[in-house]
Amino acid sequence: MSLSQAAQPAALRKTSELTERLQRALPKLVLAPSFAVILVGVYGFILFTGLLSFTDSKILPSFNLVGWDNYAKLWGFRNWITALQNLAIFGSLYILICSALGLFLAILIDQKIRIEGILRPIYLYPMALSFIVTGTAWKWFLDPGIGLEHTMHVWGWESFSFTWIKDGKMAVYCIVIAAIWQSSGFVMAMFLAGLRGIDNEIIKAAQIDGASNFNLYRRIIIPILRPAFLSVFVVLAHLAIKSYDLVIALTNGGPGRATEMPATFMYSYTFTRNEMGIGAASAVIMLMMIASVIVPYLYSELRGGRR
Repeated sequence: MSLSQAAQPAALRKTSELTERLQRALPKLVLAPSFAVILVGVYGFILFTGLLSFTDSKILPSFNLVGWDNYAKLWGFRNWITALQNLAIFGSLYILICSALGLFLAILIDQKIRIEGILRPIYLYPMALSFIVTGTAWKWFLDPGIGLEHTMHVWGWESFSFTWIKDGKMAVYCIVIAAIWQSSGFVMAMFLAGLRGIDNEIIKAAQIDGASNFNLYRRIIIPILRPAFLSVFVVLAHLAIKSYDLVIALTNGGPGRATEMPATFMYSYTFTRNEMGIGAASAVIMLMMIASVIVPYLYSELRGGRR
């Protein structure tokens, strides 16, 4: 055997090893730019915001540390307490009603009705709209001068009155209505996916044992949907905590500050009142709220995966 013939297998092995290394490295090379952007643009700015919350930053960032002063001032602001109270009202009603309505719609569509292909896009369509569009449309609809009340008066119902959007005590419920209208279809889709994933043999066995439809859903189907309920809660809680564009488009935080939310408070103090340190402190608290929802969910999922 000549030297050239002996060298050919070695060259082929080196080429094969190089090809394998490139194949293993290619996904990492493709994902590296996105990973770097997320690392800097998301987590880097989270850390930077946390740093600003301990400084006396005003219109521009400052690195003069003031400790916990911004957090102490934050909890002394009446607007911040109002924002948290509004978030509690909005978040609780938003999550509860959206979950109940979404589950009802999912059960309705799961009955194999003929027009399922028409109903699903109708229910899901609002989620395709931005919260700005939703807020603007509902603002027109709820405005007493041009919306529902005006239409009822034109039709002859002169005594009809619906002025929630102008009432400081009721305006927050207008935000609840608009948010439920937009998100209930998405919740329906999540529950419908859970319903379609249930083993039919379990349902048939319960029906053979004489279980009524009410007991079938109460004792078997709804408990099986526990992961879907948990996912719905996490998504809706996250949307509620960071709600900004819907509030701005619908009520702009008004009347007065009646519909102030933590996100609108953070924006106004950071960019309007030039209190960047206070705004950063409120942003950190919002982050802690979201983490208190997401971290237990991730722990539950990881624990379930190990099992």
